Amino acid sequence: MKKKSVMLVLILALSSVLTACGSYKFEPEMNIEVQDFSVTNQKNEQVSLDTFKGKPWLAMFIFTNCNTICPPMTFNMTEVQKALQDEGVEDYQIVAFSIDPEVDKPDVLTNYLKSYSVPDASKWQLLTGYDQKFIEQFAMKSFNSHVKNDPNSDQVIHMGSYYLVNADGIVVKDYSGNTEVPVETIVADMKALTK
Repeated sequence: MKKKSVMLVLILALSSVLTACGSYKFEPEMNIEVQDFSVTNQKNEQVSLDTFKGKPWLAMFIFTNCNTICPPMTFNMTEVQKALQDEGVEDYQIVAFSIDPEVDKPDVLTNYLKSYSVPDASKWQLLTGYDQKFIEQFAMKSFNSHVKNDPNSDQVIHMGSYYLVNADGIVVKDYSGNTEVPVETIVADMKALTK
């Protein structure tokens, strides 16, 4: 019994030392400068790239009429936000670019966000106020992300990734946002970038 107790104390002490040493080191995997933009958010306010500079942000591409991956991506992002809150990470934004801006007006985006259990809506920026051609080119140039209207339906073809943008407006990493979302890694990366 004593031997087990001593082992448990040693294991706990070792894990404390490793945690204290900050064994996690953030490694950027991408280096893409986000192009400047001036758009409208769900509150009908003008925002630009400068609005987000100075703190890291998580970006994604969604649309409110999506009948495939957008609902799970949005739900998964609320789970990421809960985990960020649990770890005390405060200084960040979540930025969702609508890829169907003709339909996704500010009030539509506001109602869309209300349909999810968002831990802190003040951190969310759902963006619109541009045309389809702009968002398709912007997604490719700024995030290396494919966005394309489906000519045979009301759907938009797009990727299911989250993108981590640093405080300088550089995309440094991407993650799956649809299935097997690496929540712990995202939180660790955000913590590293907010220090």
